[in-house]
Amino acid sequence: MNKLRKGDQVIVTTGRDKGKRGTVTRRVDDSHLVVEGVNVVKKHVKPNPMKGTTGGVIDKTMPIDQSNLAIFNPETGKADRVGIKLLTKAEQESRKTKDNGVRVYKSTGKEIGAK
Repeated sequence: MNKLRKGDQVIVTTGRDKGKRGTVTRRVDDSHLVVEGVNVVKKHVKPNPMKGTTGGVIDKTMPIDQSNLAIFNPETGKADRVGIKLLTKAEQESRKTKDNGVRVYKSTGKEIGAK
């Protein structure tokens, strides 16, 4: 089970963009994520008339390692760690899920994404 998923609010803990907050837009591989507005670089692109693109310098969001990110806890307003709470068979059946665990904030113990 991945601790950080698409759609999570995360905060950058180290590096050039330390302190920035953003939403995970996609997972590139097991350890890299693309976060909206974080790790943005300038890329020089050639014009391609076949695709209809003009050349120039564009801003591109690059992947960042998940070890440099922490989930943002809206209750505390700070970065938090993610824990896994195991479910009993009855809880699994009531939720109609095959997962045997749910993600929780370590500091408060509340479920991530629960309303």
